[in-house]
Amino acid sequence: MRRMMSAIVALMLLAMPAVHAVQPDEIMSDPVKEARARDLSRELRCMVCQNQSIDDSDAPLARDLRLLVRERIAAGDSNSQVLDFLVARYGEFVLLKPRFERQTMLLWLLAPLLLAGGGFALWRQIRRRSRNGTDVMAPLTPEEEARLAALMSDDATSR
Repeated sequence: MRRMMSAIVALMLLAMPAVHAVQPDEIMSDPVKEARARDLSRELRCMVCQNQSIDDSDAPLARDLRLLVRERIAAGDSNSQVLDFLVARYGEFVLLKPRFERQTMLLWLLAPLLLAGGGFALWRQIRRRSRNGTDVMAPLTPEEEARLAALMSDDATSR
């Protein structure tokens, strides 16, 4: 019974549509334009929530931005014109995925550079160890061999 309930809950969660904060009064009558507005809304950051798109945010500012996007689309702007307008008005921060430009180059290249640097440092460390012979274990001293033999014989007798 418990498995069945878990399966039903899992199916209900999978069947639920994505939750959006778009209110019914914001939806455009033209489904093509509404789809464009939704796509653009997913690319724009809510200035209040900061890690949420305006499509997912319930903040009043996100609602204002969604309405502004729909106004610009209704006025005939292309997607890039709408984004350019919002970037000019609010700055690059409004984009969830910033553009690859001179100002954002460090943001885009820092992670791959750190990963490559870490890989290079690891490669050098492994190479240095293999040259010095530290990879090879030193043989046991006679005292260590005697102690190991004693431990092994104690272990065999305790069984």
